[in-house]
Amino acid sequence: MQKGNWNYPTPIRFGPGRIKELPDACRELGMQSPLVVTDPGLAKLDITQNTLAILKDAGLKAAIFSKIQANPVGMDVDRGTMVLRQGGHDGVVAFGGGSALDVGKAVALMAGQKRPLWDYEDVGDWWTRVDESAMVPVVAVPTTSGTGSEVGRCSVIVNPLEKRKVIIFHPKMLPERIIADPELTIGLPAKITAAVGMDALSHNLEALCAPGFHPMADGIAMEGISLIHKALKRAVADGNDLEARADMMIASTMGATAFQKGLGAMHSMSHPIGARLHAHHGLCNAIVMPYVLSFNRREIETKMENLARYLGLKATSFSAVMDWVLDLRASIGIPENLNAVGFKREHATVLAPAAVADPTAPTNPVPLTLENVQQLFLDALNG
Repeated sequence: MQKGNWNYPTPIRFGPGRIKELPDACRELGMQSPLVVTDPGLAKLDITQNTLAILKDAGLKAAIFSKIQANPVGMDVDRGTMVLRQGGHDGVVAFGGGSALDVGKAVALMAGQKRPLWDYEDVGDWWTRVDESAMVPVVAVPTTSGTGSEVGRCSVIVNPLEKRKVIIFHPKMLPERIIADPELTIGLPAKITAAVGMDALSHNLEALCAPGFHPMADGIAMEGISLIHKALKRAVADGNDLEARADMMIASTMGATAFQKGLGAMHSMSHPIGARLHAHHGLCNAIVMPYVLSFNRREIETKMENLARYLGLKATSFSAVMDWVLDLRASIGIPENLNAVGFKREHATVLAPAAVADPTAPTNPVPLTLENVQQLFLDALNG
């Protein structure tokens, strides 16, 4: 397997064993005392302890913060920021899946800010409120292959009082260095591999379907979907298949790069479900995916024909892509409807306003309204 150094959209060191270069990446950013931000489950595993040892053996004064939730809340960021300040840490190593990466980036943003986290929501020009000089640098180290948060300029954090997921944004939240080592994903449980892999698919697929002229994003999304077509079933079936793990790690990064073009109703629906029911984000995207594709069909049919041709499916049609998605979901154990995450009929009415107001809603190919989103929720519930 080849290793590579890429600078798109930020410097990335990709390949097995690259975690050993983490101290070099930290030093390039002036870090001497990084705070490793991860999740509580990952903190107990050997890959995390080995990473801490790599940093400490290189003479860096590393510490760890792991008190975060699966769907991280504002308090998680506040606590991490306090640990960073009290420990005198000069940077963050965001280590883990989407939750850890999002909290790590948010902690780095908040390191020296004077305003509360919610003042930096992705609304209008609120990002200009940030004191850039009060931020600290981030090295992102993904250990799953789904969110692509390592190449994102935002963090998705739940505001518990408002029961919604808030996108915290600043251009400089994009990590300045990335270590993408597929060996760190070896042994990831099959169910998690499936859910995060479908999250990567949702990113690439919604980016491709988003309206607007952006050939670069479309090309990245098409190839990202192709890699998932090639690798996801294998990665779920055999957690030690390093080549499949590597392809999925690349596809995840590609999806988050491509969705600079936009996302859509898969995410508009999944965000409020996750905030209200604490369901896994990737799993929610996977469940609602075929229902959203069907809803958008009249606007995306030509794109799906092109995708079917690119993937080499038996027919070059929307139906061929839909059949592929349904087969993929079934083969890796994705539930058919939202019953699996505790969604009830009344949630359709309760969550529709949040879905329509979600920042991902405006780039859905078919405009979203309270009425059609409620029906989408019900379709995804009833199967």
